[in-house]
Amino acid sequence: MSDEKLLDIVYADRKIVVVNKPSGLLSVPGRGPENQDCVVTRVQKMFPECRKFPAVHRLDMDTSGLLVLGLTARAVRELMEQFQKRQVKKRYEALLEGIVKEDSGVIEMAFRLDPYNRPYQVYDPIHGKLGITHWRKLGVENGMTRVEFTPLTGRTHQLRVHSAHPQGLGCPIVGDRLYGSGTEPGQLKLHAGYLCFEHPKTKEKMEFEIAPLF
Repeated sequence: MSDEKLLDIVYADRKIVVVNKPSGLLSVPGRGPENQDCVVTRVQKMFPECRKFPAVHRLDMDTSGLLVLGLTARAVRELMEQFQKRQVKKRYEALLEGIVKEDSGVIEMAFRLDPYNRPYQVYDPIHGKLGITHWRKLGVENGMTRVEFTPLTGRTHQLRVHSAHPQGLGCPIVGDRLYGSGTEPGQLKLHAGYLCFEHPKTKEKMEFEIAPLF
């Protein structure tokens, strides 16, 4: 595979790289040699100066969209701090199975990992961690609802759980293999289409937006 086909590079300089991750590709390496191909290892191949651990956030394997990585230790540290302080702005677009009646709203729902069925997340108002998601309906097409999500927290599988669970929208994301009717990797109709953060070196506002392929 030639370097130009490794990843869709949206932006790059000496400190950071922004990529448009395809659905079906891991963000970071997993366990075992068969799970080493990911955004991180491809960035390291394309940018030899990249540090060993450049990831500052991640997208689920089946989620597509914008990811920023740090090429230097300082860039990683400063970007991670922005994520921890919830200073990074993110928006997602998704297609949901079924029709959502309301036009917009806020989902506040606590959930946690099911240790007997990893990585499945379960609703748990007592022991779960609260996830908060703003959403608005963009339209209805072929029995599916297109929505925009603005998560205020970054819990594992937050948008997927908030979509599928009756305490949320009650409509799984199309192609979701865990919470919906998806059967194959790369089918999930969830795209991280907007990302805004402060450049760790120049302090410039960095803003990126890419429409989904679905």
